[in-house]
Amino acid sequence: MAKYLFDIAGIDLSRVLYDQEAVRRANPQRGEMEHLNGIVWADPQTGRIIGYKDVRNDEFWVSCHIPGRPLLPGVLMIECGAQLASFYTRTFDRWEGFIGFGGADDCKFRQAVSPGCRMYVLGQKLWERHRRIHCRVQGIVDGGIVFEAGITGVQF
Repeated sequence: MAKYLFDIAGIDLSRVLYDQEAVRRANPQRGEMEHLNGIVWADPQTGRIIGYKDVRNDEFWVSCHIPGRPLLPGVLMIECGAQLASFYTRTFDRWEGFIGFGGADDCKFRQAVSPGCRMYVLGQKLWERHRRIHCRVQGIVDGGIVFEAGITGVQF
């Protein structure tokens, strides 16, 4: 059975530390490609962070993935995790310039995610070197792990 990246007991997931505007100041994605709505907790000493995505009924993919049973595409879950890692890197590690998506590994999708839910995304920085950073991310909906992956970012 999969376990959370770290213990979230005692963390107030309803307390927003960084709202959508703060995310926008750190990340360049806009419009349909904004998949991180806020940050509820961060610990720069351990490299850990928790953000969230509110999965809405009016998102561009809802009518076509899958008609009659909309399911959040896995690639957008990973994009949300990448945006969380980017926010962490810019805000706490103070990286500047463009941070591009360098890759994903060990991706697993464990449950369907539908509109109307909040997906919390846990992030754990694993390493940083040579203008590259690697994080582990997990999506959590209603206490269950819906996806997990390793995300690599590259500073250009």
